[in-house]
Amino acid sequence: MVTVAEVRALARTLPRSSEHLIRDRVKFRVGAIVYVAFSRDETTMGFGFPKEERDALVASDPELFFLPGQSDLRFNWVCCHLDRLDHDQMTELVTEAWRMVVPKFLARQRLGG
Repeated sequence: MVTVAEVRALARTLPRSSEHLIRDRVKFRVGAIVYVAFSRDETTMGFGFPKEERDALVASDPELFFLPGQSDLRFNWVCCHLDRLDHDQMTELVTEAWRMVVPKFLARQRLGG
């Protein structure tokens, strides 16, 4: 099971990332753009993810991934259950969500490619 503390430890290493408590929810963002957010009870995590790929992600493991509420479907966003998420998956999802919101040169500096 992944915890907020583990995500925080990773997010602190990502350039321009900052943590915020908004309406009792922990969120990580770059500038004004949120790329990871937790439910109030910290059992689920939402993260930036390309809209065109999210149905396939959810279908690949519906016990882990789920779509956000109807009002948030307009965003590039997917959610997951933390008790089913492993550390490697979390690292990939958080890093890729961060990559979506930073300038390309910064992502290349940090991650290569």
